[in-house]
Parts: sequence; C-alpha cells; structure tokens
Amino acid sequence: MKFIRWQKPATHLSLILLGSGITLSGGYLLARSPVSPLQPNSTEVAVSNNNIAQANLPAITNNNFVTTAVNQVGPAVVRIDASRTVTSNVPRVFNDPLFREFFGLEPMQPRRRTQSGTGSGFIVSSDGRILTNAHVVEGAETVRVRLKDGRSFEGRVLGTDPVTDVAVIQIQASGLPTVRVGNSDQLTPGEWAIAIGNPLGLDNSVTTGIISATGRSSSAVGVADKRVRFIQTDAAINPGNSGGPLLNQQGEVIGINTAIIQGAQGLGFAIPINTAQRIANQLVANGRVEHSFLGIQMLTITPELKQEINSDPNRLMQVDTESGVLVVRVVPDSPAARAGLRAGDVIQRLNGNSVTDSQKIQQTVENSSVGENLRLQLRRQGRNMDISVRTGAIPSNQAKN
Repeated sequence: MKFIRWQKPATHLSLILLGSGITLSGGYLLARSPVSPLQPNSTEVAVSNNNIAQANLPAITNNNFVTTAVNQVGPAVVRIDASRTVTSNVPRVFNDPLFREFFGLEPMQPRRRTQSGTGSGFIVSSDGRILTNAHVVEGAETVRVRLKDGRSFEGRVLGTDPVTDVAVIQIQASGLPTVRVGNSDQLTPGEWAIAIGNPLGLDNSVTTGIISATGRSSSAVGVADKRVRFIQTDAAINPGNSGGPLLNQQGEVIGINTAIIQGAQGLGFAIPINTAQRIANQLVANGRVEHSFLGIQMLTITPELKQEINSDPNRLMQVDTESGVLVVRVVPDSPAARAGLRAGDVIQRLNGNSVTDSQKIQQTVENSSVGENLRLQLRRQGRNMDISVRTGAIPSNQAKN
C-alpha cells in the first residue's frame, strides 16, 4: 500500500492509497515534507454536522437496498493481482577485490525477486474493460484479474494516469457482467454509499456509510500532486480496496475507492466516476492523458497569511492586497516562466473572472486544453498587470498548476 505522510500543525496523519502496491514489503511510501510556514490552513477533512444533509433514506419497506445493489454489481467487481521482478544491486564494497580477499568471499551477483500486490477493479464493458487505480498496477509486469465466479484472466494495462490515479485494464473475454454508472456531479452529502472490494485479500467485502462531502481538493486531502476533487465517505474501506467501486443506493458506481487517512476513522476518499470516465476514455484512445499546467506553486491569500508574510523582514515578497492567489514559486522553463510570472505576484482575475482561492485556478487550468491561452490579471509590487499564459502539457514527473 502507499503511505503519503501529511503533516499539519500538531497533527500527524498518513494518507493510505488502498492498493497493496508492488514493493518489497507489499507497500510503498510517498513521503511529504512538513507543511511550510506559508502553507494556509488546510480545509478540515473531519465531517461537521453542518455540512451533512439529511440522508436520503430508502423507504422503510425497502430495507434490503444494500443487498439489491450488491447482487447487481458484485459479479462485476474483480480482484487484481499485479507483480514484477526487481533486481537488488549488491553494495559496491562487497565486490571490491581487497574486501573479498580479506574475508575470503566469492563475487556476489545481484539478487532478483518478485514483488506483488493486490487491489480491486470493476468491469465497465462486457468485452473485458476494467477500471482501477493507477497505483494498483503501476510498474507491473504481469497482471491477473480474478472474477467473482472464480475465472482468472491475464490483464493488459491499456494506460495509467498518475495525475488522477486512474488506470484501464483489458482482459480477453466476452459476455461479462458490467456495472451501471451514476452521475457523481449530482451527489449530495448525506446520501448512502456502498463500498465493494477486496480489503486485505478478503474478496467481495461490502461496507456501507454515507457521502460525507464532495469536492475535497487534493491539497486538502494531502495529495497535492493529484488533480482530483475527491468524494469523502465514512464507509469502511481498507488496504486492498483500491480501485473498487463506491456505489449509491441504486447500485450505480459513483466513484473509485482510493485512499483513507491512517489513524482516523470514517475518512475515506474516492475519485468521482465522472472524472474517472473522462480519463479512462483518453487512456483507451491515446494510451496516455495530457494535463494542462502553468508551472506555479500558489497559496490563497488570507488575513493570517498576509500578516505572516508582511511581518517577516527576511521575506523577499510583500502582500498589499486582501484577496487573490499568491504565486510562491515559478517552475523554471514552464509556461508561467515563459510568460513572465514571478514569485510574489498576486493573481486576482483569470479569464475575466475574480479569483478568490487557488483551487479555482487549478480547476480552470485542468479544464483547459494544452496550448490554450489563459488571461491573468495580477498585482505586482503595487502595480496592476495583464499577462497571457499559454498552457503546456504537464511533465510526467510533476503535477504543478
């Protein structure tokens, strides 16, 4: 499983991506550095009573809606076993002639061993197309897909998108059961949620809960390198659930179960199915996904952030406005750098629309096409400026805005 360490003041949490992953220990870590002093207060991921609407409870006469949904979808939920062979290099000292002669050692050869992991997925077409998480099959040399009826197939990865953590697998079969897809854009906090997957190798496990929140930004969840606005649920999900479906009470897939926060209860996150389908269609057509980016790191300006920056005499930037988005860093040779953006600029309008938080910029950039011109109105050292930036394709090793 993947662990992503997320640190907030006086709080230490880890975000667990729920596939078993492909590593020596069956899991792998993505370390995050502590939040810098410039980091704004992240949106709390705990659910408050105020942002949960009354659950849309099924009629009392239909008290078996979970069973109905699971019977419909269960046959289309699969287990995914991925593996690869890795080579461990021998430390150089062990092949040093003087060292070997002193200890009487023979030359040592690199060791090869198999790493494996397990996750979940679900069938979206009767000819064997499957959706799952990218981290479930990342780097895999072999992929085996096991159906609920016991049949097993070799899987071929059609494409993965690390930026959204979506992957598409193809198996050679026909007449397979498929899921019904819902509309994640219409979700309301308080609706029922049903999770199906293979947690800890326990195939076809079912848990229930509610939709706790929608539109959780990747930065608020603790994975700022992703381009997803997550569904939050309190349905119990565990390692091995990655890639499995999150259902509504009608048995329609509304998300892909992806992560939980370690050490917390009832904090699970899923990729909205509308996002997953959009990415999957591009993966099937092109084998990859192009994401637009500007190449900036930014923070939403708040009164607290403004005071913190302006009260530090060692800072090279000052903020003279009450709202907007502060450019903290410009990536060298990025579209933003080529357009002339600088650290310390405050973006106030984007394409003529007022900008009050960084997530609005990120969403606009994500929804734009590569090569599209974006018009920025910004404030620099007390002066207003207009800059046009042509978006570029995000490099494979980063997910900046």
